[in-house]
Amino acid sequence: CGEVRVSYHTEADTAIAGKDFESAEGVVVFDHQQVEGSFEVAIKGKPCPSGTDRFRVFLTDPENGATLDASRDGGATRNILTVAIEPDTEAKESVDRIRSVMAKKWEKSKIGHANWATQFKEAIYVNGGADDDGDEESQPSAFDYVTHIVTLPWKLLFALVPPTDFCGGWVCFFCALLAIGFVTMIINDIASLLGCVLCISDDITAITFVALGTSLPDTFASMVAARSEPYADSSVGNVTGSNSVNVFLGIGLPWMWASIYWYVVGANAKWTHRYGEDFGAKWGQDGGAAFVVRSGQLFFSVLVFAITAIICLTCIVLRRYWYGGELGGPSDPKAYSSALLIMLWCLYIGLSVWSVSTKTEDFGKQLLVIGVSLPVLVFAMFLFALMLQALKVSKKYIGEEGFWGILVAAIIIGGRMIVFFAFQYQ
Repeated sequence: CGEVRVSYHTEADTAIAGKDFESAEGVVVFDHQQVEGSFEVAIKGKPCPSGTDRFRVFLTDPENGATLDASRDGGATRNILTVAIEPDTEAKESVDRIRSVMAKKWEKSKIGHANWATQFKEAIYVNGGADDDGDEESQPSAFDYVTHIVTLPWKLLFALVPPTDFCGGWVCFFCALLAIGFVTMIINDIASLLGCVLCISDDITAITFVALGTSLPDTFASMVAARSEPYADSSVGNVTGSNSVNVFLGIGLPWMWASIYWYVVGANAKWTHRYGEDFGAKWGQDGGAAFVVRSGQLFFSVLVFAITAIICLTCIVLRRYWYGGELGGPSDPKAYSSALLIMLWCLYIGLSVWSVSTKTEDFGKQLLVIGVSLPVLVFAMFLFALMLQALKVSKKYIGEEGFWGILVAAIIIGGRMIVFFAFQYQ
């Protein structure tokens, strides 16, 4: 009976033509005795499928004696096929997980940007903008304004460090290291210039101004840890950890790279000029070279540091035995411990300055100076104990202000007498 034809076309429902599927229409031709025919409708994938979408395919207008199944949807005049586009379950779950992670990341990023903006606001305003509430008690003082003006450039510098909301805090960590290194470099240069102006050698400048400037952040960090933590592990561990970084990394890494550099480069004119006379015969043969660091007064400085460190650790052990803890306790023991640690630092500075100034290499004389300084330390602690007891007694009669007034006056008069007799001697 020859070929027959049937027309087809698509119709959108919840699925949108051009977005979820491609519209299609045409004619399906069946040759003589052909029982099957086909046509294609392209279904498009969606990046974030949210549910089932549908569209319909119509078969209409049969020709040359062809008929449609009247029992199908649409009846004898047309047959309707409803196509359901369902999302892949595994793909949907994967997309949902990615979407959830991205949403959390985005929310955290928005919080990080807000915290970063808050850093600049707190850096620009006096006391971090604490006076915005209008409370008279929280209004900044004149001293607050002066310190804010002085520290504003440094506040803005460290406000550039991203908050800990980015990359788990690693960006903040490395940027903070770079900022601290930059500030340390500035402190070193300024301290060297100050020492040059005051005619102080670089060795003395290093153990006084530079050491004090680079150690104050650790001091404040230990103070905060001592106040906020119930145990002394954080505050004491911060000190030992800082010294470990200074010794093992701050010295070890530069010395390692310097050793590699001179081993590869060999003895050039600069190395020969500096070390050829003393070390050329041992390390400068056949163009070779080695990294040389003259110890100078390092042995004496390390010896004094070891002695003061032993005294400090002994004080900490005794405090734990007597008062049950390394930090805190009654007021008098706290005052004596603080005074002892401050005097140990002054003792180390004084002996190191004496060693650098005199350049004494006689070990016997160095031990003699250390032996004499220890009784001086005991005498200074005795004077501090007398002053502390005098302060406690004076509160009953002249008050604390009266005691400090008398003490300052005595210091001024004593200083003037020393200056007077010094000029008379000259």
